[in-house]
Amino acid sequence: MDAPFGDGVGDGLHSWFVSAAEDSAAGKTGIDADYLARGEQNIGATIMGRNMFGPQRGPWEDESWTGWWGDNPPYHHDVFVHTHHLRPALEMAGGTTFHFTDEPLETVLQRAFDAAGGKDVRIGGGAAVIQQYLRAQLIDELHLVIAPMLIGRGERLLDNLGDGIDGYRVSELVASPAVTHAVLVRR
Repeated sequence: MDAPFGDGVGDGLHSWFVSAAEDSAAGKTGIDADYLARGEQNIGATIMGRNMFGPQRGPWEDESWTGWWGDNPPYHHDVFVHTHHLRPALEMAGGTTFHFTDEPLETVLQRAFDAAGGKDVRIGGGAAVIQQYLRAQLIDELHLVIAPMLIGRGERLLDNLGDGIDGYRVSELVASPAVTHAVLVRR
């Protein structure tokens, strides 16, 4: 609970995001603020894994956990959570509803597109979910933010992709003083 991104990974991982969000709210622009704003445009649904939703593994001990984000998560749309341990949909303030599913990737993606009503679908993470969608070449564009931190262990985002990564190319690589933004697009 105290280290959701792992031991030794503190606030530095997302400090660029906090600064960029503050700059955007103040009407400022810049590399990080611009990438953040671009990443929020036209998103109508999100897909994530159980590990991104919360720290619990295995069957739900209870259903009191409602995510890391408090009563009003930042999504404000439908969120589809891949899990082997289903639970009823969870409606939150601000229009966020978490749907827990063990359906195949293509089915979940179609449900997300239906819920998005013509907008884009974000694959939010974690690493295992992103890897699955990349292997299936179901991601059109992937924005990676590389923070200058040495973590040393954990799930490596670009491992276990097989031939799936062959269908992608780097279309942008831009550095700010805080992070490097890489955009991969499907060929």
